[in-house]
Amino acid sequence: QVQLVESGGGSVQAGGSLRLSCAASGRTFSRVAWFRQAPGKEREFVTTIRWDDGLTYYIDSVKGRFTVSRDSVKNTVNLQMNSLKPEDTAVYYCAASLTFRVTPWTSGYNYWGQGTQVIVSS
Repeated sequence: QVQLVESGGGSVQAGGSLRLSCAASGRTFSRVAWFRQAPGKEREFVTTIRWDDGLTYYIDSVKGRFTVSRDSVKNTVNLQMNSLKPEDTAVYYCAASLTFRVTPWTSGYNYWGQGTQVIVSS
């Protein structure tokens, strides 16, 4: 059974940091991504990492603040979020794809986690 389980969400003040983790099990993936969904908004692509070579891609609004990494031993993907802003408040989802093609669309991902809440207060 394929599972993606997020952890590490919480509440933090603006300028603070949080580290999210996504534990993957059940099969291997080509890429893992993080999406987020704020109240009343569509789910938004944030970043993705290729499992084989660690190649990453970020949206402009998080470049320089967020870092995605993978741990092949633990089979986890981590998202280090620094200099958090109130506009980063959202439920963050881990998603996995069986293809290497980078896509910001939710339809490009085969498996999803249940999400973890991140709240950034000003």
